[in-house]
Amino acid sequence: MERLCGPELPFWVANQTLHTDQPDLPLCFQLTVLSWLPCIYLWTVSPIYLFYLKKNNRGYIMMSIMNRFKTVFGLLLWFVCWTDLFYTFHETQQEISQPPIFFITPLMLGMTMLLATFFIQCERLRGVQSSGVLFIFWFLSVLCAVVPFRSKILQASSEVEVTDKLRFTTFYFYFGLVVLELILCCFNEKPPLFSNVVADPNVCPESTAGFLSKMTFWWFTSMAIKGYKMPLEAKDLWSLNQRDSSKAMVPKLLKEWEKEQAKAKRKQNPSSQVFYSKPPPSTTNHIGGASGASPEEDEVLLSDQKAVPRQPSFLRALIKAFGPYFLIGSAYKLLQDVITFVNPQLLRMLISFTKQKDAPDWWGYSLAFLMFFTAFLQTLILHQHFQYCFVTGMHVRTALIGAIYRKSLAITNAAKRSSTLGEVVNLMSVDAQRFMDLTTFLNMLWSAPLQIMLTLYFLWQNLGPSVLAGVAVMILLIPFNAVIAMKSRAYQVEQMQHKDSRIKLMNEILNGIKVLKLYAWENSFKEKVLAIRQKELDVLKKASYLGALSTMAWTSAPFMVALTTFAVYVMVDEKNILDAETAFVSLSLFNILRFPLNMLPQVISSLVQTSVSLKRIQSFLSHDELDPNSVDRKNTPSDFSVTVVNGKFTWAQEESPVLHNINVLVPQGSLLAVVGHVGCGKSSLISALLGETEKLEGDVSVRGSVAYVPQQAWIQNATLRDNILFGKLYNEQKYRCVLEACALTPDLEVLPGGDMTEIGEKGINLSGGQRQRVSLARALYSDADVYLLDDPLSAVDAHVSKHIFDNLIGPEGALKGKTRILVTHGISYLPQVDNIVVMADGRVSEMGSYQELLKQNGAFAEFLRNYALEDIVEEDEATEEIIDDEDLYPEDTLSNHTDMVDSEPVINEAKRKFIRQISIISADGETPKSRSVRRHGCSQRKHPEPQEKESQRIEKLIQAETAETGRVKLKVYLEYAKAVGLLLSVLICILYGCQSAAAIGANIWLSEWTNDALQNQTEDNVNMRVGVYAALGITQGVLVMISSFTLAMGNIGAARKLHHNLLANKLHTHQSFFDTTPIGRIINRFSKDIYVIDETLPSTVLMFLGTFFVSLSTMIVIISSTPIFAVVIAPLAFVYIFVQRFYVATSRQLKRLESINRSPIYSHFSETITGSSVIRAFGRHSAFVCMSDMKVDENQKSYYPGIVSNRWLGVRIEFIGNCIVLFAALFAVTGKDDLNPGLVGLSVSYALQVTMSLNWMVRMTSDLENNIVAVERVKEYSETKTEAPWEIEDKKPPPDWPIQGNVEFHNYSVRYREGLDLVLKNLSLSVKGGEKVGIVGRTGAGKSSMTLCLFRLLEAAEGEISIDDVKISEIGLHDLRSKLTIIPQEPVLFSGTLRMNLDPFEKYSDEEVWKALEHSHLHKFVRNQPAKLEMECSEGGENLSVGQRQLVCLARALLRKTRILILDEATAAIDLETDDLIQSTIRTQFEDCTVFTIAHRLNTVMDYKRLLVLDKGQIAEFDTPTNLISQRGIFYGMAKDAGLA
Repeated sequence: MERLCGPELPFWVANQTLHTDQPDLPLCFQLTVLSWLPCIYLWTVSPIYLFYLKKNNRGYIMMSIMNRFKTVFGLLLWFVCWTDLFYTFHETQQEISQPPIFFITPLMLGMTMLLATFFIQCERLRGVQSSGVLFIFWFLSVLCAVVPFRSKILQASSEVEVTDKLRFTTFYFYFGLVVLELILCCFNEKPPLFSNVVADPNVCPESTAGFLSKMTFWWFTSMAIKGYKMPLEAKDLWSLNQRDSSKAMVPKLLKEWEKEQAKAKRKQNPSSQVFYSKPPPSTTNHIGGASGASPEEDEVLLSDQKAVPRQPSFLRALIKAFGPYFLIGSAYKLLQDVITFVNPQLLRMLISFTKQKDAPDWWGYSLAFLMFFTAFLQTLILHQHFQYCFVTGMHVRTALIGAIYRKSLAITNAAKRSSTLGEVVNLMSVDAQRFMDLTTFLNMLWSAPLQIMLTLYFLWQNLGPSVLAGVAVMILLIPFNAVIAMKSRAYQVEQMQHKDSRIKLMNEILNGIKVLKLYAWENSFKEKVLAIRQKELDVLKKASYLGALSTMAWTSAPFMVALTTFAVYVMVDEKNILDAETAFVSLSLFNILRFPLNMLPQVISSLVQTSVSLKRIQSFLSHDELDPNSVDRKNTPSDFSVTVVNGKFTWAQEESPVLHNINVLVPQGSLLAVVGHVGCGKSSLISALLGETEKLEGDVSVRGSVAYVPQQAWIQNATLRDNILFGKLYNEQKYRCVLEACALTPDLEVLPGGDMTEIGEKGINLSGGQRQRVSLARALYSDADVYLLDDPLSAVDAHVSKHIFDNLIGPEGALKGKTRILVTHGISYLPQVDNIVVMADGRVSEMGSYQELLKQNGAFAEFLRNYALEDIVEEDEATEEIIDDEDLYPEDTLSNHTDMVDSEPVINEAKRKFIRQISIISADGETPKSRSVRRHGCSQRKHPEPQEKESQRIEKLIQAETAETGRVKLKVYLEYAKAVGLLLSVLICILYGCQSAAAIGANIWLSEWTNDALQNQTEDNVNMRVGVYAALGITQGVLVMISSFTLAMGNIGAARKLHHNLLANKLHTHQSFFDTTPIGRIINRFSKDIYVIDETLPSTVLMFLGTFFVSLSTMIVIISSTPIFAVVIAPLAFVYIFVQRFYVATSRQLKRLESINRSPIYSHFSETITGSSVIRAFGRHSAFVCMSDMKVDENQKSYYPGIVSNRWLGVRIEFIGNCIVLFAALFAVTGKDDLNPGLVGLSVSYALQVTMSLNWMVRMTSDLENNIVAVERVKEYSETKTEAPWEIEDKKPPPDWPIQGNVEFHNYSVRYREGLDLVLKNLSLSVKGGEKVGIVGRTGAGKSSMTLCLFRLLEAAEGEISIDDVKISEIGLHDLRSKLTIIPQEPVLFSGTLRMNLDPFEKYSDEEVWKALEHSHLHKFVRNQPAKLEMECSEGGENLSVGQRQLVCLARALLRKTRILILDEATAAIDLETDDLIQSTIRTQFEDCTVFTIAHRLNTVMDYKRLLVLDKGQIAEFDTPTNLISQRGIFYGMAKDAGLA
């Protein structure tokens, strides 16, 4: 330095700098270090930055005024610096020799200014709107120029005259210009020309944000304000940045993955070539499956490949695609880790400063500001790191979902079979999510060990080897935590099982709620639910005990470590004195240690899970793909539009072929039928033509476009119209014709929204036949050249199928002139087709026209003989069944609404009438074919119903769900506190307070202990000091444990109470509630909301209380040591609450939007997989990929602001925390004369901890608000209006009531709900005990309503019903319902044993049960079951046929054997045989009972004593059947229609 500055200018003078009250830096230091720092920085980063600018070109920016100013200032700075340089030359000529530094520094500065000016222009041409590199440069320049700025003024004021006038002037010019550059650098340039920023209406402000704005996330503020003013909606979200979209991400990953695959193939192939000179020609679409070689060679080849298994590595592809971006985040993390350790060192200096009473004050102030500055820098860097990590996670998820989606559209059937639909959807939802979660913490893998090592190094310096004692405690805690984690995971699995079984049971209860009410079985089922709930709560209780233990370990760990370390430190050596520096610096280091120690095990377990996910995704993406060229699709003109020559096909490479030497030529425009027995390869042939199977040999060509109708219709979750258009443009006339041809027009009248009705997933609110017809309509609308129809007629009724064949497929249909290949079982159509292919065992056995095949008298003729008889019968029945309403009402519109027929006023009147009319038409002759379909329809009937109602109420539904915006009312918190118990709630708060007090006490004691060191009285009371410290700490641990326990107990109690109230209310709720509320919504309360109350809410409350009390105790400690701090608290608290309110409002809505947008991705995906063959056949592959990408982007659009909102919050809250550190330190400096070092250490080390807990406290308040809503929602459904009481003690009827069974209606009227019309008007009739009465009437006459009135499912509007002179409206519902029996139209069974289904209360003995089974003709079936009465019935009784279910209901009735029986006759669900069984049983077993039968088929009630004919809710006729027929009234007309009169 002396050589540079010369002997007169010393580099460092201690007395001038450190030990004065007016410090100043010597000139040499100013000219070297301070001047060179910014220069060195800029020259170091310039090559990297230039490379970056070369790579990233965003288009150029027009020269703006600001840019011109920047450039001019830069050139001026260069000029100013070199003025100095030339002045020095001038002086040398004047014989004034200056040291070399006066040449070097100006030269260097001038060059650097030129470089900066060059960068300003370079950035403009490359479209950089705001530069971080230059901002840091100008900032450093200003910072370094501040010292000479001050010292030159000091110098000038101390001397009379400025000696070096020119340099004095140029410096101030320089300073002014640099400050101006810094100010200009804070503002943004305009966006570059032609960038997408200009075009996009709702662009994300991040792309145009400046450097400062990006570092502090200031650009997000506009969204936070908007979200605070009113709840955010989807339209308020910014569009996704180009770099985050699927369009940019997915190809990036796929490109790397394809490279990997190619590399793996290259590695694989040479090995197989070595084996024999000439590999046989392979015709397959796979490597290695050589067909020409002999089998031995084949095996050799395969085994050889196994020897060198080289799987393409998906991990490498991921790293190459996303690694570079992620590494930027890692660099930030490294920086942050290093800065973390600056603050404990500054704390040490601060404490030692307070000990030296004569030290100059500016030391303390600069230390305080340094602490603030490092903390602030750390905040900025940490959040930049998080931002990079989260964005990488987002990219990985986008790319994974895209890759999996694209792959799923291309994999072979063999591959598809190896993983189920659920597994593949899981790949997308669970596994991709895991990657996303891991990337955020992946850096902890190297950062945690680094932090631990650095901490230990500093601790060792502080305390020497006694650190090892503390480390030992930490290491011991790791297995303890691991064991707890393992146990609690096991508990979680167990609890999920209980939860699943409870939801399944609830689902059944809600689906069959009407039956439960009719049979008065609610109590039995309530017990069952509560039993499962009890198990669930027991597991929860165990889990929360474990949780309390781990909370204790987690809170007292740092304390235990400190205790052991300090105790060992003091005990080991007499000379070791615990002073404030040692103690509090160590404490703050221990606090740094907490985070990595906790994170490491979590990251490692997450890593293990993700590696499993990686394997799964890799194996899925490595599956074989279908060969797009296996079918020749070129549209060359030829006579045959479909040709197969010597085709041999298989579903999977390793399986035997399913089709052998197939030769089929289909002439242009002809209709070919493919027939054969079940499983002979008809559908496989169609698949082969589509290229879905693997071609082993032969040639297939299909000329022109293809339309395909699969055997099981594939319906999208979209409107009916979209399903038919399938991406084609809408053409009104063509569309109408298509609907006509497919017999869909009548169905549109039934659907609530016509062709704009939203169809549920898998077409759930359409019947089987409707689905098939929509599928046909889609094919017809697509207007293709070749139609492949895979048995489309089997799902529809006989007369509908005839209509479709005539109008669509047949020689005169809409498709005439197109090439059609029809797989069919319907023999009646065969005479009308051009050619027939008969398949047998995967070969074509015969081929030719109908007449030719009959002449050949081969397999086909025999096939005809077998089937023709049945078929002809079937045809007759079909024609009889529809005498004149030929195409008016296709029968299968019915199965859609079987349940809605009577009980649901939801549907408008006209629709009800319509459905009922069908029920009458279809009642008389039901064809065997349609019956088999119907059975299918019924088994699936359980679900459509909520869907139906939901679709009608779609707008309302959505409003209901978003109604929970805005703040949560205080009342809800009170409700929860009440559920926990008010006393208990207060107790919990007190316990938390005590535990914080104990913690503060321990730390104050520590500060007292450290002050002993000043008075040199350490040896005397070491034992006492250690003892009390330990006692206080252990008290804190115990209190933590007790408070966690009580909190857990309170939470579980609350969960039990809330669920119990909800369940009790739901079982007591009026039937009309269930008719108007979708079941899904009620189930949601029982699953999602109860889950939140069980699991999420308790942990949130725990965290909230914890962080709240930590923050509180920090404030208390700082205020007690430096009371003046209280002044600062008010403004800081104000800012804090302000930020918190903004954040909570915005982030809550963003979370909500994100979860709404997430499920469409997965549902669209599962839909795609099921329909992949259809999508491929119609060539809609890329359109679906686009749709999926859009859905993912839509989801990321709300996810991205969610991440940023956390960063935004973090920076702001941590800034407040840093201010607290600043003020704690400042006040410690101002009051250092009165404060002892122990207290300073205490208050500042507390302040250093507070940022974390402040940050968490906001997050927890927001989570608490999100989760407490569940309490509100459960509460809402626990308070719906209930029906009459189940039992009224003083009005109980006698136990053997009703003895006679007389039923009387007096002037009785009823309506479904308030505000609707009367359904029954002024009925008066009386029925004697033992009479059999049939109730008949046209559709909508109110037949079923009458029965509901007897059970009081509908309450009277006026009038009354009395049974044996007891008014039924006065007794309890259970007393009434248990004395009546109904055999409902829809047989409902619950999952459980058969015995439970017959007798849930276990009132009857086994003999009685068997007897009932015998009378109901079920005993044979049950005897043959291995479990007999304990036979399990699956959900909805799926494992019994519909007829058997109906018989089970009959057995129930026989068991109850009450005096009054109501029989709601089953219409379509049941075959005639079962029906006769039931009728005969009723005649014999119930001969002395009063029986009401609602008849749909008149022949069943013709022998009844009297018939009641209802019309429009009034009694039209009431007399014996013979009288009624002779009266020639309504009944006569009905009988005539049915052919009975």
